[in-house]
Amino acid sequence: MSSEDQTIRPLPAKLPEVAIRARGLTKTYPLEAPTGTRLKRILTPTQSGTDYSYTALSEIDLEIFKGETVGIVGRNGSGKSTLLNLVCGTLRKSSGQLEVDGHIAPLLTLGAGFDPEFTGRENVVMNAAIIGITKAELKDSIDSIIEFSGIGDFFDRKIKTYSSGMYARLAFSVAIHAHPEILVIDEILSVGDDAFARKCHARLEELKAAGSTILFVSHSAQMVLELCDRAILLEEGQRLLTALPKEVVAYYHKLIYADPENRANLISEIQAVDRDGTLPDQSPQRHTDKPQKTRPSGRFDAGLRSESRSEYTRLGAEIRDPKILNTAGEQVNILEMGGEYTYTYEVFFSKDAYGVQFGMMIKTGTGIELAGQISHAANERIEKITHHSTIRVRFPFQAKLASGIYFVNAGVMGIRGHEVNYLHRMIDAVAFRVEPVDRDRMTGRIDLSSAHPWIQEVTED
Repeated sequence: MSSEDQTIRPLPAKLPEVAIRARGLTKTYPLEAPTGTRLKRILTPTQSGTDYSYTALSEIDLEIFKGETVGIVGRNGSGKSTLLNLVCGTLRKSSGQLEVDGHIAPLLTLGAGFDPEFTGRENVVMNAAIIGITKAELKDSIDSIIEFSGIGDFFDRKIKTYSSGMYARLAFSVAIHAHPEILVIDEILSVGDDAFARKCHARLEELKAAGSTILFVSHSAQMVLELCDRAILLEEGQRLLTALPKEVVAYYHKLIYADPENRANLISEIQAVDRDGTLPDQSPQRHTDKPQKTRPSGRFDAGLRSESRSEYTRLGAEIRDPKILNTAGEQVNILEMGGEYTYTYEVFFSKDAYGVQFGMMIKTGTGIELAGQISHAANERIEKITHHSTIRVRFPFQAKLASGIYFVNAGVMGIRGHEVNYLHRMIDAVAFRVEPVDRDRMTGRIDLSSAHPWIQEVTED
């Protein structure tokens, strides 16, 4: 036997099974033509009526594999809910192919199928039958459904007395107890308090571990980043990109804040990325013996602005001109992951101020405080700043953050009447976006990695 014959060749990897497959999937709604046009069409029956229709989805191609969690993102009206309804069979496609392999538990509309005149218990019985839970299974899981929903005595009250949060709790609780092969969720996880949301996420993780396929729509980039294996970006009924969540979320944010005149070019760029499978400007750097000059990182996007900025009452101080600078002193709001930046603002004092401190806080798009700085330690302050003075405050920081949209606050504090108060505070003063980088190893929102490689230690008995 030759050495070539003795070569051990690995078996080909098993291809993943497809749970949902779409080819050319299209959904078109007919629209009522204007009165004059309707008369013309009656008199001229050969005239086509296709001019008076709305295409919610156009030629969608996608494959979602069994055991995957996939998030769908896009601006309002992009076709996200339409796609979910087609997958669940609550809408009929206009053309194309759609194959779904697995038992589906849909969570499309808050309390869909619930009768307000029946109690929560009665609605659970009816809803369970609709989504395929047998009477025996329901008997075994009814206590767990009640416990998970957390609505207490309301379970035996009429649904019309429920708040929207109670609707969400009950609908989600029933759906997850169906042990679905495919769970389809349309934005329902955004309803309910933080404790319930965390419980939902934990349950989704359990379903993922058990092999369920999860497809959901969310406007929460954080949720997509945390839960998903892949993500899909839709825009005006078209699928622009299917990729890793951080790549899709980054382009989603670009699309949200893009100037109208630049949107067409951006869409073409995203479609090119989807075709080629590579992000632009991510080619490997060439290694040379010569030291490379570090270029200032980041850039400025005039379309990225904080629409949620708000201010506290000014008590003798005014924060002005908050902005982020790169190492060259250029104003930027598109930051590179790991880059060095300075957050700076001016404070004008119209009155004498005592015991002064300055601060900043970086938050996620949902308002979660991630990290901040103050100018002085807790027991250290600027004793006095005289009126008509202007102080330029600078806070250097490293953008060790996951890709996504963030906001940064600005604040100046002082002692008034023996108490520390904000002399002025600006909430969401600046919005900025962190761009993804190639081959980063971080998970979550904060980058804890160091310059040293990860270490694997092997010990032998």
